[in-house]
Amino acid sequence: MNPIQQGTDALFILLGAIMVLAMHAGFAFLELGTVRKKNQVNALVKILVDFSVSTVAYFFVGYAVAYGVSFMTGAPSLAERNGYELVKFFFLLTFAAAIPAIVSGGIAERARFGPQLIATAVLVGLFYPLLEGVAWNQKFGLQAWLKATTGAEFHDFAGSVVVHAFGGWVGLIAVLLLGARANRYRKDGGISAHPPSSIPFLALGAWVLAVGWFGFNVMSAQTIDKISGLVAVNSLMAMVGGTLAAVVAGRNDPGFAYNGPLAGLVAVCAGSDVMHPAGALVVGAVAGAVFVTMFTLTQNRWKIDDVLGVWPLHGLCGAWGGLACGIFGTQALGGIGGVSPVAQVIGTLLGVLWALLAGLVVYGGIRLVTPLRLSAEEEYDGADLSIHKIGATPEREASW
Repeated sequence: MNPIQQGTDALFILLGAIMVLAMHAGFAFLELGTVRKKNQVNALVKILVDFSVSTVAYFFVGYAVAYGVSFMTGAPSLAERNGYELVKFFFLLTFAAAIPAIVSGGIAERARFGPQLIATAVLVGLFYPLLEGVAWNQKFGLQAWLKATTGAEFHDFAGSVVVHAFGGWVGLIAVLLLGARANRYRKDGGISAHPPSSIPFLALGAWVLAVGWFGFNVMSAQTIDKISGLVAVNSLMAMVGGTLAAVVAGRNDPGFAYNGPLAGLVAVCAGSDVMHPAGALVVGAVAGAVFVTMFTLTQNRWKIDDVLGVWPLHGLCGAWGGLACGIFGTQALGGIGGVSPVAQVIGTLLGVLWALLAGLVVYGGIRLVTPLRLSAEEEYDGADLSIHKIGATPEREASW
C-alpha cells in the first residue's frame, strides 16, 4: 500500500496547490474591480508577474531558507516518492506568493512596476521564508522555547499570522512610504471619492478567493491521512460569520459585503483545526466587524490610502486569528485544546514585528535607491497607459 499512499498524498497536495493557485486569479479580479478603470490592466499584470517572480525566488532560495531543501539535484531524486517534495513546494509557493499579492492591493494605482518586483523577490526569497521556517519548521528554537515556557507551541495551522498578518503589515509600511494617491485627500481636509470601477469584478474576485480558500485551509494537512472535515466546516462558518457581520456593520455596502467573508477566512486559518464550528462563526463575525470599522477609520479619519484595505483585512484580521486560536481552540470554549493563549500572543506579536521590520527594510531600502511611485503625470494618465501602453478597453480609446 505504500506506493498508493505516496501517490495519493502527492495528488492530494497537488489539488490543494491548484486551488490556491486559482486564488491568485481572485486577488487579480478583486483588485481589478476595486481600482479605477485606468489601472485595471496593471492590476491583472501585477498579480501574474509577481507570482512568476515569487516562483523563481522561492524555488532557488526561499524554500531552502524555510525547510533546508534544495532542488539542485538530478531529476531522478526529485521524482522520488511520486515527486511529493516538488508538489509540496508548489503548494507552499502559492502561500508565499500571496504576500506580494496582498501588498499589491494596498499600493495599487501609484506604485512603479520594477521596484515592486524587486520587493517581491526579497520578501518571498528571504523575509517570509524565515518566518515560515520558525513557525512551521522549528527554526531557531522559538517553538521549543514557547512549548517549554507556556506548555504549547505557537499554533498557526494555515497561516493567519505567517501569511496574512505578515502580508498585511508589510503592506501597511509600503502604503505609508508611498503616500496617498493624487487628490485622494484635499488640502481643505476633504476626501475625494475614488469609487470601485466594477462591483461585479470585485465580487467575482471575492468568490474565487473564497472557493480556493478551502484548498488553502483543508490541504494544509499536506497528507491525506491528516485531512479534517472540521477544518472545512470551520472555514465555512467563519466565512458566513464574516459576511453577516460586514453586511450589518457596513450597512449593506457591496464592497464590505464581499470583503466580509475574506476577513472571516483570514481569521480562521490559524485555528481552523482546533476550534468548534460555533467558535469559528464568532471568530469570523468579529473579523468582519473589525474590517469594516478599521477600513473606515484608516480611509476617512487617519487618511491612510490603503486601496483594498489590506492592512485591516489581512494585517488586523490575521493578527486576530492568531489570538483567537488561543481562545476558541481551548477545551473550555469547545475546542480540541493543545493551544496556549500566551504562546499565541507572543507568536502573533513576533510575527507582526517581523513584518514591520521586513517592510521597512525592503521598501525603505528600495526608496533610497529608486522612487517607489509613478510620477504625477504617469499617475494622472493611469498605470495602464504609463506602464503597459494599453488600456482595459482599447477599442473605446481608439474611437475617441
